[in-house]
Amino acid sequence: MRNIHILLLFFLILNPGGLSRAGVTGEFFLNENQILTDQGGRTLEIRKPFTRIISLYGAHTENLFSLGLDREIIGVTRQDRFLKKAVNKPVFSYHDDPEKFLAAKPDLVLIRPMIDRGYAKLMQRLEKSGIIVVSVQPKTIEHMYRYWAVTGALTGKKQASECMIGQFRQAVREFGLISGSVRTKKRVYFEAMHKNMKTFTSGSMADFVLRTAGGINVADDGTPSRGTNIAIYGKEKILSKANEIDVFLAQSGAMNQPTKQMIQNEPGFSVIRAVKNNEIYIVDEQIVSRPTMRLLYGIHQIGTILYPDVLGEKWDQIFKKAFRPWTKQSDM
Repeated sequence: MRNIHILLLFFLILNPGGLSRAGVTGEFFLNENQILTDQGGRTLEIRKPFTRIISLYGAHTENLFSLGLDREIIGVTRQDRFLKKAVNKPVFSYHDDPEKFLAAKPDLVLIRPMIDRGYAKLMQRLEKSGIIVVSVQPKTIEHMYRYWAVTGALTGKKQASECMIGQFRQAVREFGLISGSVRTKKRVYFEAMHKNMKTFTSGSMADFVLRTAGGINVADDGTPSRGTNIAIYGKEKILSKANEIDVFLAQSGAMNQPTKQMIQNEPGFSVIRAVKNNEIYIVDEQIVSRPTMRLLYGIHQIGTILYPDVLGEKWDQIFKKAFRPWTKQSDM
């Protein structure tokens, strides 16, 4: 019996807060007993809300604010400071020394798998010091709903997260009813990264946004690259569908900063119908690729681009009704 007690004490020392490592599956789950498995293979029994949170991913930060949290957020990234509530928050980075995190005394550091893989030593150091680390980043809309539920459970905001999910689902249904009634659908090539001609795969968030807005993804046969939602489509394949592409959309963000002129001047692209007709549009990655309520903005904007004279006032009303309460909550 004494040996069992010693082993139990040793386990608790190595696993503060009930956190342990399971097999790394790349998935995340929250069961009915409030036991979370994150995408890094950690398991955590959520016993009480976390109240000193450092967020190292913009979507986490925005969703935390959307759930009505402010005081509980004690650190954000420099890129998050476009959010008004984040302006005066201390800035953290996965490039920082562990001592900076330890001095802030967080009880939770929220990250995503890219950080977990690239900065494993930092995460291990934080965990050994008793700080809980959770790595999550959904790839699909259904996973986004699960992710919001996880965020609500971690912060004691279960009801607010359920409200987010419900309002998002309702808005999507209402958007779909209108866009579904459009008789002649626009066919769209949606560029994810101009370099290497990368596009979004079928089932990705950007693909969901496009389809909900009433567009047809001409590159839905793209093969995911390295388990991501991005596919290397290639110029030859794009040009083989030149006469099918009514609209050319391109995502703009930190990793991809295209311009209309860049697309127009791309060798060979002059034969694409959308390029001929000047139907080229740049959209912010934050409204098509990040798992936040801002995706409703993306649906609204892309729908307006595709069918400016068709969707009407009801399209605007759906967006305002669903999105405005959360922008106010986030103070965006």
